[in-house]
Amino acid sequence: MLLAELVDTSLKVTADRSRKRKIGLLAQTLTRLPVGERRAGIAYLCGQLPQGRIGVGGAALRNAMPASAADTPTLHIGEVDEVFTRIASLSGAGSGRARVQALADLLTRATAPEQAWLADLVFGELRQGAQEGILVEAIAQATQIEASLVRRAAMVAGDLLPVALAALEEGAGALAGFRLQLFTPVQPMLAQTADGVEDALEHFEGAIGLDYKLDGARVQVHRDGDDVQVYTRQMNDVTAAVPEVVELARALPVDRLILDGEALALDNQGRPLPFQATMRRFGRRLDVDALRQQLPLSCSFFDCLHADGEDLLDATTQHRLEVLTNAVGQKNTIPHIVTAQKAEAARFLHDALIAGHEGVMAKDLTATYEAGRRGAGWLKIKPSHTLDLVVLAVEWGSGRRQGKLSNLHLGARDPATGGFAMLGKTFKGMTDVMLQWQTEQLL
Repeated sequence: MLLAELVDTSLKVTADRSRKRKIGLLAQTLTRLPVGERRAGIAYLCGQLPQGRIGVGGAALRNAMPASAADTPTLHIGEVDEVFTRIASLSGAGSGRARVQALADLLTRATAPEQAWLADLVFGELRQGAQEGILVEAIAQATQIEASLVRRAAMVAGDLLPVALAALEEGAGALAGFRLQLFTPVQPMLAQTADGVEDALEHFEGAIGLDYKLDGARVQVHRDGDDVQVYTRQMNDVTAAVPEVVELARALPVDRLILDGEALALDNQGRPLPFQATMRRFGRRLDVDALRQQLPLSCSFFDCLHADGEDLLDATTQHRLEVLTNAVGQKNTIPHIVTAQKAEAARFLHDALIAGHEGVMAKDLTATYEAGRRGAGWLKIKPSHTLDLVVLAVEWGSGRRQGKLSNLHLGARDPATGGFAMLGKTFKGMTDVMLQWQTEQLL
């Protein structure tokens, strides 16, 4: 298949606001993908490279971008995949230059739309309005398999790509082979938002579970005997960075576990430090021993997905909490109550805020673990603070944003001086259209 066909689908999906039409466009493209190009094509539609990181950064991408583009599309998906595989395999002296040259050769053969699309794909900023939930529905439509089966398989596989390949090539029967496994991280369950505890009580109609909502780093802990691995919400292995969590897991009286929890840096009084402080423990280059002394981590758990041979994904929240408490003990469990009383729920939320936490999570006690989607079984409740700010300054972007104004410095009026006080910067979530608009306006 020509790469141009995939790019055309991507651009149409980006421009279309209809979820139904997005799913239809993606499903049609999935069914047309040749067998040998399915892996790469599906990965590209997911906004990722099947090779993962290929050693190309912003500077290399800028150096590889040609001054002109091809007039007509000739690149096939398989050719592009072969180039990326070759780039990923390069190492040693001169590999940086070789990567740039290989990428430049590829981009020279691409049309202007293909060049822009490939640049976003390589840089990890391909935002095409095809979130995983839409892709799950598209795979289901393309294969005539129930979306719930595709979603469940992707949940336990931790990756939609192998599930999509199995569905397209082998059908519904192949999805039964995707099961919960230790040391294969599960996509985390996410929450919708509620206006308050009264809203949550009305939504669930009865007694609900309430947990403190901590502003830390979500972690998924897998244990099999002395072997422990810790994963982030993005399913990255961070075991080496969090020895406290590993030690805690090894000390628990259960041999085989999959736990969902929150790691948090605390001050000397036991109060939570800002989120940014906790995230220092998860940086790429770490002096773990020194950081552990400066920012010791506390870890508490709020869910259990497996305990000593029992898979709990399909168990109720109530049962999972009972297993969790038995497995890790009350002191290692995030503060939790079950109530149907508005006053008690409001007091619990107040206590969470006074303790320095974000708010609370309200949970349907009968719900199963709906990983990888914002299910209605969990609701997050936290105070919302809105500030009206002005743009004080702006920085030129780099990489994909070269030549566009990107990072915005935001501030508020300082009543003491009559001037402005800078509060922070923002640069995430900006579409190409937004970047172009703000470049024109701010100049």
